Amino acid sequence: MDLTVWRTFVTVCRLGSLSAAAAELHHTQSAVSRQIAGLERQLGVPLMERHARGVRPTPAGEVFRRHALATLNEADRAVRAARDVGDGACGRPLAVGATPSLAAGIVPEAIRDLLEHAGPVRWSLLPGLTPHLHSRVIAGDLDIAVVTDAPPGLPNDPRVEPRFLGLDGMVVVLPVGHPQGEQGPLPLQVLADEMWVEDNDGSAALLRRHAARAGFSPRIDLAAADLHGKLALVAAGHAIALIPGVLTCALRPDVTAVTLVDPPTRGIYTVTPRRDPHPSAAVLIDRLAGVFAS
Repeated sequence: MDLTVWRTFVTVCRLGSLSAAAAELHHTQSAVSRQIAGLERQLGVPLMERHARGVRPTPAGEVFRRHALATLNEADRAVRAARDVGDGACGRPLAVGATPSLAAGIVPEAIRDLLEHAGPVRWSLLPGLTPHLHSRVIAGDLDIAVVTDAPPGLPNDPRVEPRFLGLDGMVVVLPVGHPQGEQGPLPLQVLADEMWVEDNDGSAALLRRHAARAGFSPRIDLAAADLHGKLALVAAGHAIALIPGVLTCALRPDVTAVTLVDPPTRGIYTVTPRRDPHPSAAVLIDRLAGVFAS
């Protein structure tokens, strides 16, 4: 398949308009339409559907879009890597994966420490959930993944080497001005009447498990697409949320974090391939351990 057509499809999905995609890609609208139609013929399923304000991907199109975007990003990295070598740059790029909270928490500082210690290292960062990142390490797409054992847990596979960094205690985030905002540590049951928002099944499972121990069932009435959406709902006063403790250093100013009595915890791990590890992986693991411990 032609990656140019894949790029056209991803652009149409992002802009929601054939004409807008044509303008951005410097094509005619009819050319964009032909590319999408040809891609649908190749795959044998409809990828786009029209609505009042333009077009959007079908369920099959949305699945294809996610995989196509990952493929295009990898292709771009491959081109850059080849050109770097051609320009005389040396060294294997370090591909790092991390869960969203760790990508916003300890990973940036650890990468900075790595660069200060090891000198210039070409690197990339891919956020994702633990099962996805684990599979990318096995596939050889990532040199190291920084993950957690939150539900559904850390997969067990002899092809990878896990290293335990420590336990991360979860905290509750409240909107600024919340009556419990200046308290802490709090027993979870004092928040039993609150509405909660969650952005992934693992965090929701931790909340339900800990709330059951405290004698109540949490009202998880709101769902967010990601951590940014989760915190936005908290900041606006719609709900409260359980978040990883490693995120407290990177919170927006209109929410406040409160510690819990006997908080839920999750283990933080690095996962690396047992065969052909990246030369900088061990140094980065040491830096991650240091940042987490501090």
